[in-house]
Amino acid sequence: MFEQQAKEKVSAIPWVKGVDVKMTAQPAKPLIADDVPAGLKKVSNIVAVSSCKGGVGKSTVAVNLAYSLAQMGARVGIFDADIYGPSLPTMVSPDVRVLQMNPETRAIIPTEYLGVKLVSFGYAGQGSAIMRGPMVSGVINQFLTTTDWGELDYLVIDMPPGTGDIQLTLCQVVPLTAAVIVTTPQKLAFIDVAKGVRMFSKLKVPCIAVVENMCFFEGDDKRYYPFGQGSGAQVVQQFGIPNLFELPIRPELSAAGDTGNPEVVVDPQGQVADIFSNIGVCVVQQCAKLRQQVSTAVMYDRAINAIRVKVPGTTEEFLLHPATVRRNDRSAKSIDEWSGEQKLRYTDIAENIEPESIRPMGNYAVAINWPDGFSQIAPYDQLASLERLVDVPEPVPVPENIVASTDSSPIKDAGAAAILSHARRLQT
Repeated sequence: MFEQQAKEKVSAIPWVKGVDVKMTAQPAKPLIADDVPAGLKKVSNIVAVSSCKGGVGKSTVAVNLAYSLAQMGARVGIFDADIYGPSLPTMVSPDVRVLQMNPETRAIIPTEYLGVKLVSFGYAGQGSAIMRGPMVSGVINQFLTTTDWGELDYLVIDMPPGTGDIQLTLCQVVPLTAAVIVTTPQKLAFIDVAKGVRMFSKLKVPCIAVVENMCFFEGDDKRYYPFGQGSGAQVVQQFGIPNLFELPIRPELSAAGDTGNPEVVVDPQGQVADIFSNIGVCVVQQCAKLRQQVSTAVMYDRAINAIRVKVPGTTEEFLLHPATVRRNDRSAKSIDEWSGEQKLRYTDIAENIEPESIRPMGNYAVAINWPDGFSQIAPYDQLASLERLVDVPEPVPVPENIVASTDSSPIKDAGAAAILSHARRLQT
């Protein structure tokens, strides 16, 4: 579609005789594949659908959002994180309703329905569980991390109600890309949802959309709001969440969930499917935006020997000296956990130290590998509190005539390029 539109638009310019379009964009790849469980290494985005309150239609939103993304061509999976009352087996009815296990790898194999991979405690032949919180956290951890999800563009997690052990386990075990908040028009729903938004904020998980369910119904060419208005808008306004979607009261939506066939599948051209399609577009755009922000948040600029930092969600960019970052490591290797005594001395770190690599760690930190073999986890909040570089040296320009070294690769070290240029001038 993009290719066709590009050709049409450019061809319409009077002086254009021909148009050649090359599509170079690549599918999103996991940003932190080395730090997640084996089964999740090929999952690009993990989206939590949460409400922190029961009965608001969170599972309905999660399932229909997942199938809307699948209809857009994405590879999608759904994880039902509610052990006490799993909803997925009721809302989606795959032919194989029992999870299988790979006998060699001992990994859980998801069941599938219309191309979407499904995992739920309800498919384990147990129904709902009666167990204490720590046991539930362990079961959820096992189900989520030992499942072989394969290559997925989006894994939608149907979060259980509340802000307790289960929610914290999910946020800490896997790198959540973003969260979608589900609420209803009542004030009581807003109070509980606000707790959930604050939880995600503390755990550095961006909330990208609010879905207000059971908002209105239409009759006699009028729209009626039986439960009032404003809860969803209040969440958006108070917490700065950029997108709000309103779902109508529709008997078909409820019936589709009870029959095991999502509404967006039953009526892909209907009003509800159109709303979920817009929610899906929002999720795709916001996840891509977040991934771009995270991937470029912290970068090393070799030309000026400085680490550039632009914390996701902010517009300010600042510079840090690599030695300052390394000296301010807060891990147990640098600071005694019991006494708080600084074990890493200022003189232990060379002034000219340079990072070997910098890669994102979810939405809250980066992992920095140093030449001495140390891997440092640096949260954005900590980086923002460090002493910043003010007087930054001008980068050394690389002469245009020096473009390659003996191995035919571009010379990246501006200092080396300047030395070579000076030597050639002396020879001349």
